[in-house]
Amino acid sequence: MDCLFCKIIKKEIPSEIIFEDDKVLVFLDINPTTNGDTLIIPKKHFKDILEVPDELLVHINKLTKKLYQIYQKKLNCIGLTLSTNLDYGQEIKHFHIHFIPRYENDEIKHFSNKEILKDLKEIKKLLKK
Repeated sequence: MDCLFCKIIKKEIPSEIIFEDDKVLVFLDINPTTNGDTLIIPKKHFKDILEVPDELLVHINKLTKKLYQIYQKKLNCIGLTLSTNLDYGQEIKHFHIHFIPRYENDEIKHFSNKEILKDLKEIKKLLKK
């Protein structure tokens, strides 16, 4: 398997590791959006969130809470954006969480294309079927 993240886990590619245990590796993103932009990855290869066992997702969520408290104290961030991609937009096919500390005036914007958005009631109707 030629997975970039698997190579990082095996230490074949250097990374700035923040935390590691038997289940996950946490390291700084080499293309950061903000100071402390971090990736959380399982050590076992899973293509995406649909393949990850629930107990591992719980472990990652607990770790995320602890990490956020550390980042608040050490980096003085005032918020956090967590994201993961599934299929579209997932460049590396190894499940990962983007852990992005937020700062006042960090200029990260989340825009939507308002012209293509459906009415909320229509969306609800589609999802409730």
